[in-house]
Amino acid sequence: MQSLTPSSSGINLKTLIRSKIQSNRVNPTRLIIRCVYRFDSAAVKTNYAGHIGGSRADWQSSCAILASKVVSDQQNGVDEGNITAVNGHKVVSDQKNSGSAGNITAINGHPAAAIDLNLVQIDNQPKPLTISDFSPAPMHGAQLRVAYQGVPGAYSEAAAGKAYPKCEAIPCDQFEVAFQAVELWIADRAVLPVENSLGGSIHRNYDLLLRHRLHIVGEVQLPVHHCLLALPGVRKEYLTRVISHPQALAQCELTLTKLGLNVAREAVDDTAGAAEYISSNNLRDTAAIASARAADLYNLQILSSGIQDDSSNVTRFVMLAREPIIPRTDRPFKTSIVFAHDKGGTSVLFKVLSAFAFRNISLTKIESRPHRNRPIRLVDDANVGTAKHFEYMFYVDFEASMADVRAQNALAEVQEFTSFLRVLGSYPMDMTPWCPSRED
Repeated sequence: MQSLTPSSSGINLKTLIRSKIQSNRVNPTRLIIRCVYRFDSAAVKTNYAGHIGGSRADWQSSCAILASKVVSDQQNGVDEGNITAVNGHKVVSDQKNSGSAGNITAINGHPAAAIDLNLVQIDNQPKPLTISDFSPAPMHGAQLRVAYQGVPGAYSEAAAGKAYPKCEAIPCDQFEVAFQAVELWIADRAVLPVENSLGGSIHRNYDLLLRHRLHIVGEVQLPVHHCLLALPGVRKEYLTRVISHPQALAQCELTLTKLGLNVAREAVDDTAGAAEYISSNNLRDTAAIASARAADLYNLQILSSGIQDDSSNVTRFVMLAREPIIPRTDRPFKTSIVFAHDKGGTSVLFKVLSAFAFRNISLTKIESRPHRNRPIRLVDDANVGTAKHFEYMFYVDFEASMADVRAQNALAEVQEFTSFLRVLGSYPMDMTPWCPSRED
């Protein structure tokens, strides 16, 4: 037993007890709290194996409990010399002049010698972490913060709701802001479009996937149902212009012509933003192409519904997170990669694609983008002329999980022929059936 010298910063139990019992005067007593605290690890292993209380924090907590119980018992007139038990702990109050150490207090069922000590105040210590502090966010979407590009009523908001029901949708004015919201822990997920069945790929988001270190953790396919919206009371023949996202305008070009609308087309950032702009500025000569939900949110009337040129208009969204998910093989998975090579010609690309073909792995997408860091490269001197060509990054989606040995071997072979390879994510495929976005 090591003796501890009382410090001025600690709580003096003698003063505390004396002030509490001054109203009930008794013979002067000296209170001794008999606790066990050993610094040597051997003693702890010998006397406290399998029990709580071997650390300084546990020792201090036990002493604080004992001191509180002693004060309470003194106020209630507990006789001195009696042994008080607190949750299995015993406190002995001895006569001041007895000169006897009395009975040894047992803590956690273990006796030890008695010492006088001052307790260290622990009320202001930080709260310890619990397992709930490290629990992952629920995958069903409850209490998840999901960032999307646009304003309420956008198709991206609907995709976020389909991917994570009951989530808290966070609108962002730009695609890059949605990426940054997840990286800065403002949002837990981001749901962003990457391709449309009519308009093709959204190249901006493919470039952002390389600039940021987020991981694709899922995908969702959303049927697109466009509506022509205007202020209440406005007729189609009074319109002079139609505003919407560039892809929405392109997807409804033929239908607008069939409706006999001789209007100007103007592009804005998003479809729901166009509806909001008309409503806030009371524009009676302008219509917007947006969703039916946007009409409800911004008090607009639907002049025409289902005006997309193709009823099978579907936009594919990807869900992004800070950490990847664990790939599995018990359900269909898709993996997205990006690679580049610094050797000219098509032979390298052929070898890369052959790595998947020889293993019967189906490719669902291949997209090429100019390499931003090295957009132009000179050809070798052996070639005739001064021609220049771009160095490309290739984005590939294939139907296999990274837990599949075939996919692992294919990527190992791809790495031999490429100068850069990155797995953007391995995630479950969206297998939910969808209906053509047309109202009959």
